[in-house]
Amino acid sequence: MSSAVKRHLLIGCTGSVEPDLPNSIEVFNDEDEWKAWNSRGDPVLHIELGKWADLMVIAPLDANTLAKIAQGLCDNLLTCVVRAWDMKKPLLFCPAMNTRMWNHPITSKHISVLKSWGYCEIPPISKTLMCGDKGIGAMAEVSTIVQRVQDCFVNGKLLAQ
Repeated sequence: MSSAVKRHLLIGCTGSVEPDLPNSIEVFNDEDEWKAWNSRGDPVLHIELGKWADLMVIAPLDANTLAKIAQGLCDNLLTCVVRAWDMKKPLLFCPAMNTRMWNHPITSKHISVLKSWGYCEIPPISKTLMCGDKGIGAMAEVSTIVQRVQDCFVNGKLLAQ
């Protein structure tokens, strides 16, 4: 008989997304980063979150945060977590932006950088975007993201795209 192993999933949201999450999910923001830190030896949130999580998903990943991560910038809680991420742990990212931004050459370069580090892209889809334009750039369907997370936890590996 096998026993279930408890896994920890860390979800990062970017852009103007305000996730509608149940009360059972703990939400952190930039202001929380230094609340618990007063002196040397105190826990630092972005380090503690990275230690706690078995898997990280960034959904959606907007163009601004994609660029920051690809360039190594860490000026907020999310980018600090990614900068300190244990590269042996899986990280999934779900780009989402307007088609014009998605099609810009710098976007593919930034995506390539993240993939070169072993991070796994869940590509955007084509549909009517928030601005009303139709085209590629919408975040992958939640069911697709959930399936990839389950694959990571059940199979213990990422399926490269």
